[in-house]
Amino acid sequence: MFTGIIEGMGKVISLFPHNEGMLLTLEIPFSEDTLSAGQSICVNGVCLTLTRIEKNRGVFFISHTTAASSNLSRLKTCDKVNLERSLRLNQELGGHILTGHVDEMVAIKSIQGKDIRFSMQGNTSRFLVTRGSVAIDGISFTIASMEKDCFSITVIPHTWDNTNIKYRRAGDMVNVETDILAKYVWRCLDSMQSTLGYPLSKGLTHEKLKASGFLF
Repeated sequence: MFTGIIEGMGKVISLFPHNEGMLLTLEIPFSEDTLSAGQSICVNGVCLTLTRIEKNRGVFFISHTTAASSNLSRLKTCDKVNLERSLRLNQELGGHILTGHVDEMVAIKSIQGKDIRFSMQGNTSRFLVTRGSVAIDGISFTIASMEKDCFSITVIPHTWDNTNIKYRRAGDMVNVETDILAKYVWRCLDSMQSTLGYPLSKGLTHEKLKASGFLF
């Protein structure tokens, strides 16, 4: 579990095919005594397992599924990636709850100063709301506005200076994870709709509320 508060940036040393996936080696900014093989680290919003430590370098395995559903397979030598170690129970939840499981990649439509617009694709838009939370390459952001086919964020100076968002350009593909709470609410409502046999969007009535267990 993660929060979207980036702890530092790693630098790509190498990315090679390996067995049924890829091996990613990063130069990482964390001291070796805080790392151990098997721990989870969020890399550009993707939860990866640290498989080996070599001084200030960490080696991660990327499966074909993860490579296909995220921008990790597009990394090049010397690229910067956002890093966050998994949340501990005594830590502050400074951003919002993240799992490190990417919903989809979306393209950056435009960048004007520190205002960035992203395309909305597939089913991701159903989980996005203005002033709600979204993770872009592992960074927790508040959605500033939404339009029919895009959403936008405004990057604060601290985030701009301390993450790889400042290296992004229009057309780049970024990893998006929507709010896990929104997904559970949607799932519950969808299940309820199927059980009741009519769309919840038709409006509430006493009969519907009673059937749903809200009235007795």
